[in-house]
Parts: sequence; structure tokens; C-alpha cells
Amino acid sequence: MSRSPSAWNLPRPYGVRSVAVLLIVLVAGFFAAQRVEMGRMLSLTGEGVLAAVGLRDQSQVWSGLGTIARSLFPPQISERTEVARIEGFDRNRLPWFSHLETVETHDPKLNPQTLQLEEVIDRREVLVAPFGYLWHVAVKMLETFEIAIWATLLAIVLSAPLAWCSAKNYTPHRVAYALARSVVGMCRAVPELVSALFLVLAYGFGPIAGVLALALHSAGFLGKFYAEDIETADDKPQEALRAIGANKLKVMRFAVLPQVMPQFIAYTLYVLDRNVRMATVVGLVGAGGIGQELKGRYDMYNYAHVGTILIAIFLTVLMLDRVAARLRSRYA
Repeated sequence: MSRSPSAWNLPRPYGVRSVAVLLIVLVAGFFAAQRVEMGRMLSLTGEGVLAAVGLRDQSQVWSGLGTIARSLFPPQISERTEVARIEGFDRNRLPWFSHLETVETHDPKLNPQTLQLEEVIDRREVLVAPFGYLWHVAVKMLETFEIAIWATLLAIVLSAPLAWCSAKNYTPHRVAYALARSVVGMCRAVPELVSALFLVLAYGFGPIAGVLALALHSAGFLGKFYAEDIETADDKPQEALRAIGANKLKVMRFAVLPQVMPQFIAYTLYVLDRNVRMATVVGLVGAGGIGQELKGRYDMYNYAHVGTILIAIFLTVLMLDRVAARLRSRYA
């Protein structure tokens, strides 16, 4: 039976309420853009692009980026240390590929007898390690990776009971559910950098504060997503096991975990990748790793050393991303 065109009643894709909400969002976005100086950002970026293509003589952004590039490169690879500052130095047992050099400096000093400035030659012996700083950065990157690994392992251990109690269909009591959800929310609400500041005060400078700061935040993240996957798992296999008298632990082991394990692996690999990057950030406040070295070199204006550190971080994250992608394709 055919219907006349006037009989069709299609809902409109938008109404007065949708238009009003859109206008409110646009107005709020306009005022927010003014507060965060989006106009100035677009203006400076446009000037930088014009200067890069030769259509403008000078640009603050282009000049700043050029100064940064000239300061960071070439990166620092070797390391020079004054022999007088090396405790227990044995010139007969030098590190591999290292050698000694004598450096002369000409400094003007005041002669107290003639009251005249005279040039004084100062000779110092330095130990030159051609790959010394590169090795130092590699050791610090290894420490950063170890911080991320241990933080991820602790997060898995802490998130397991939180996920169990945060899942509505497995929590033992409503009070446990509310308490677990509150702990998960608190762990996720406090950024790693903020918690690292307080943990450095408690544990002192070093990797302990970094491990705990990353572990607490990651436990909140994993606890939330583990619990959501447990709640949304297919209930039919669980009902079959309950029908034959299986308890909650056995239902979790044989009906839920096989369904959610691929997602669990994907979440855990993402947290590990994120912890490697965040271990650099928490190191800026003294929580160990390459970030602590980065902060010290930046404060001393050793920008060539900073360039070496940034390249090492980039290569480490790139390599870890490739390994995580391979593991996800195989297990997740």
C-alpha cells in the first residue's frame, strides 16, 4: 500500500533546543579562547609560517625555534672531567676509549705588588671519555624504564582488588563498592607530578618516589577500566557456571577472564608506555630517572646535553611503541 508524500513525517535533524545549546557552546568557546590567548597564538604562528617560507623578515616564533635548534644540536656525546675532582683516580686504569688531556687557560689576575693585571697560565689535566655522556644517558634511561616497569607491576597488583570491588556484579558489599570507587577516583584525580612532589618529601630524592607516584595513578586507571570490562562481560557463560555450583572466584577465572583478558593486556601495555613517558616528567621534581638529569642540565644551560637526553627519550619511546604494538597484535 503506497502512502502519499504528505503522510510521511520525518523527524528534523535539529530543533530549537539544539540550536540554542550550540549557540551557548559557541559563545562560551569564544570567551574561553580570549582568556587562553588563542588569537595571539594564531597570529604568532602565522607570522612564524610566513617567516619560514620567506614572506616575512622576522618572527618571534621562528627566531625562538631557531635559537632552540642551534642550542640543542649537535648533541653532547663525550664527557670531560677534571682529574682533580675524580676521587681515587688511577691513571693506569682508565675507562675504555678514554684518554688524558692537558688544558691551558689564560686568566688575568691582579699582581698585589705592582697592582697590574697579569696573564696567568693555568694548566689542568682532564679525563676525556668520547662516549662518556652517551653512556651516562643510557644508564639513566635504563633507570627510567625500570621505574616504569615496577610502577606498572605495582599498579596491576593494586588494581586487582580495586577492580573486583568496583564491579557491581562481583563486589561483596555496597560499602566496599563505594569505597573502592572512591579510591579509584582519588588515584586518578591526583596527577603523578603532584603526588611525586609529596612522595619526594617523604622518601627523599630518588626512584622510590617516582615508582610510587606512577603506581598510584596507574592503579586508579587500571582499576576503573578492569571493573568496567568485568561488568560488561557476557553473562551467559557466568550463568552456566553458577548453575553447576561454581563460586565467584571460579566464575571469574573460567568465564570472565577469558573474555576480558585481551582488553586487560591492551590497557596494561598502554599504561606501561605511558609510565615510561611520565617517568621522565616526575624526574623533574627529583623522583629519579632521566628527568632528574634533564632538569639539572637545563638549569645549568647545558643545552647540548639536553639535546642528547631528548633524542634518547624519543628513541626509547619509539622502540617501546613498536614492541607494544607487536605484543598487542599477538596477545590482545
